[in-house]
Amino acid sequence: MSKDLHRREFLSGGAGAAALGALSVLARPERALGANNRVRVAICGVHGRGNDHLRNFAKIQTAEIAALCDIDENVLSERVAEMERMGLPKPATYTDVRKLLEDKSIDAISIATPNHWHSLMAIWACEAGKDVYVEKPCSHNLWEGQQLVKAAQRYNRIVQHGTQIRSATAVREMVQKLKNGLIGDTYMARGLCFKWRDTIGHAAVEPVPAGVHYDLWMGPAPVRPFTKNRFHYNWHWNWTYGNGDLGNQGVHQVDVARWGMGVTFPNKVSAMGGHFMFDDDQQTPNDLNCSFEFDPPDGKRRMITFEVRHWITNHEAEIGTPRLGTPERKRPAGQAKLGPLSGGHNTVGNIFYGSNGYLSTGDEDAVTYATWLGRDQDPQAPVTGGAENAHFKNFIDCVASRNKADLHAPIEEGHISCALMHLANASYRLGRTLHFDPETQQVLGDEEANKLLRDGDRGYRKPYTIPSNI
Repeated sequence: MSKDLHRREFLSGGAGAAALGALSVLARPERALGANNRVRVAICGVHGRGNDHLRNFAKIQTAEIAALCDIDENVLSERVAEMERMGLPKPATYTDVRKLLEDKSIDAISIATPNHWHSLMAIWACEAGKDVYVEKPCSHNLWEGQQLVKAAQRYNRIVQHGTQIRSATAVREMVQKLKNGLIGDTYMARGLCFKWRDTIGHAAVEPVPAGVHYDLWMGPAPVRPFTKNRFHYNWHWNWTYGNGDLGNQGVHQVDVARWGMGVTFPNKVSAMGGHFMFDDDQQTPNDLNCSFEFDPPDGKRRMITFEVRHWITNHEAEIGTPRLGTPERKRPAGQAKLGPLSGGHNTVGNIFYGSNGYLSTGDEDAVTYATWLGRDQDPQAPVTGGAENAHFKNFIDCVASRNKADLHAPIEEGHISCALMHLANASYRLGRTLHFDPETQQVLGDEEANKLLRDGDRGYRKPYTIPSNI
């Protein structure tokens, strides 16, 4: 520990401080937990998914929500009021994460901002001596993910990726049974993201709403006029900030497919699709078919496919049905049935195919798997177990123990799964198959693809730049 501390003290006076830019944060030694033995957490981005972070950390006795950070002061006020109603201590509040990271009493941050902020914020936190829970996808492009992995390792931080299905007991059991040969030799997996998503329409340029620090929201991205379709949630469908549904919901299913198959980076990736049916502001595809081919060291070639569908579809392998899915959710009177919470309309999960049967599992709300074995495809009873909160607790436990090996979704694994997403999106956008070298993490013979995977075709706006010399 003393050797690591000496290194960090040196960095704080040189390259490390320069990388932080305006932060001027001194990297600190490991701080002993307070008298109440709680990990002090700051939640960054609390509009949508960040509110789930708040509610999950609030359930963990060994965690304390010490601060909230959001560029929208209106959302901040709402969340502080919610915490008061929950009987929780009033947190410190920030609109600029750089100010938050100067607080040496904060042990860890959780990041639920738009995608284009994920890696930068996580890297800054690692440099400032904080542990990190970062939502999926951990990066907006492949290179960012590489740099985040380097930062986590260099600064010896606990970094958990927000692919929470990895903490579901049923799915953990499922992966082990796949490895043990439950369905024989598993040769292919499919990821399904069939979500009933309506059009976002067209949104006109308008003044920035009061209380919104829009320049901070844009951060590393280029300056663009404010519209509602570039802001809360709909940013997912704009390449400048999001990665489409493959990088939104789909990362979970790509991760489970790769985990269950026991593979890492692919050797070949191809994707095709389009933005069908709607005339609106969405840039990303709402129908997409992706194929990933793997040549692992054991010599057994394997394949993963992934598909996004946005409208009328069918359930497959009972995913999305009452037997293997999320029941229809009750909606307030007058609320439309369409949308991302349309319950029984969605088919989100995975299917694994082997020499002796097939297996399917639902999304993070279902955490159930079922199998059909033998030539007659005899159905086996479904297995259910797990809760989202287990993933947050796993992170807090590892922050306290300093044992990275106990993380269910370490950033190294998260980066690989996000790499598949980035490669598929690049293949779709360029209109060609990509041949990938897992060792160098570069596309072979395609500099245009490598550039797209390096800066997302948009570059970085100073001072919000990813350090290149980690």
